[in-house]
Amino acid sequence: MRTTEVSEGIFRLSANVKDILFEGIWPIPNGVAMNSYVVKGKKCAIIDGVCDWDGVPETLFAQLDEMNVKLTDIDYVIVNHMEPDHSGWLRAFKEIRGTFTIYCSEKAKPLLEAFYGIHDDVHVVKSGDTLDLGAGRVLVFQDIPNVHWPETMATYDTLSKTLFPCDAFGSFGSVSDDAPYDDTLTEEQIQFFEREMERYYANIVAAFSHPTKQAIAKLGGIEIKTIAPGHGIVWRKDPGRVIRDYVRLAEYGNGPAKPEVAVIWASMYGMTELGIAPVVEAIEAEGVPTHVYRVPETEMSFVLDAVWKCSGVVLAMPTYEYKIFPPMFAVIDEMFKKRIVRRKAFRFGSYGWSGGAQKELDETMARLRGKWDFIEPVEFKGRPTDADLDLIRERGRELAREVKRWCLAEGGAGSAAE
Repeated sequence: MRTTEVSEGIFRLSANVKDILFEGIWPIPNGVAMNSYVVKGKKCAIIDGVCDWDGVPETLFAQLDEMNVKLTDIDYVIVNHMEPDHSGWLRAFKEIRGTFTIYCSEKAKPLLEAFYGIHDDVHVVKSGDTLDLGAGRVLVFQDIPNVHWPETMATYDTLSKTLFPCDAFGSFGSVSDDAPYDDTLTEEQIQFFEREMERYYANIVAAFSHPTKQAIAKLGGIEIKTIAPGHGIVWRKDPGRVIRDYVRLAEYGNGPAKPEVAVIWASMYGMTELGIAPVVEAIEAEGVPTHVYRVPETEMSFVLDAVWKCSGVVLAMPTYEYKIFPPMFAVIDEMFKKRIVRRKAFRFGSYGWSGGAQKELDETMARLRGKWDFIEPVEFKGRPTDADLDLIRERGRELAREVKRWCLAEGGAGSAAE
């Protein structure tokens, strides 16, 4: 990729990564951009970094050459976030550059030593501390802990009014050379990144929604003309749009979210599966969209995305050895680790010699304090009868109506324009 100019004296360096599992867990079929930023006053700083996967640091260094910046010209490295997809390049950089000063938060300093053995020339900063690069360019630091690691901070350039928040306001999705900014993208392309942002948020940030809202409030008092995150596109035409997106996404965990229903199902021998078409048809007959995913065939990443943005959830799974079907239990457990704590829900499923899935689900909900509002479940022995399927349809319609009422009463995301 080539270097682009964010604004006068600020340059974006980026590398697209694909064919990996992000964080070793999440699929990224559309790739992800790793962004770094060079900020030039009389002195030069690089903010954030990239991973140390094959060829990625070299891409970063090649882009520095492209803008006629020598590695020896970089006096400061700003580490907003220590996760190795942003800091992994430091090892290669230190071998080449030798001496430079790292600016980071107090909690980042021990991680620098733990990950890379770096302990010299580290300057710890706290909220409100500054770095003067000269020529009128002053960087201000702000702690935003637990977005999504505890050492995270943001950097703000007072001259250009640019915020560098690293993982905050980021998204999945590779970024093209000729359109890395919201003002160089079509509306359709921006919406693509917003969709990628939803899954990024559900997978990466969701469990930290409260700290994310605190960080947004903390940053609300400064004038922001540009938001330059560590992943995704740079927002310089309408930075308020991505802020509004993140506020909306942060609120989804407590619900209501969109007036839609995620239908998450698993079936061993096709008995539970027989109820999927009837429940979907019933829900959609009430004018409520559905998103249907089979477990474990569908990656958990996409299931979490659906459940995060839907106000209603159908859990359809059989009993397996007196318990919840194991792949479905893993999904349910992860939902609550992501702190999806309020939903309208309905569960149905088959059992053979004995039930048990419903009992374990009830116990799990009580233990994890999910505060999900379940309508009466439907369990059936073996194959569902016509009466069972009629009851599933009835419960589906009831769930859809509950979702619509809830969103309307509490102003859910879809009660107005969405």
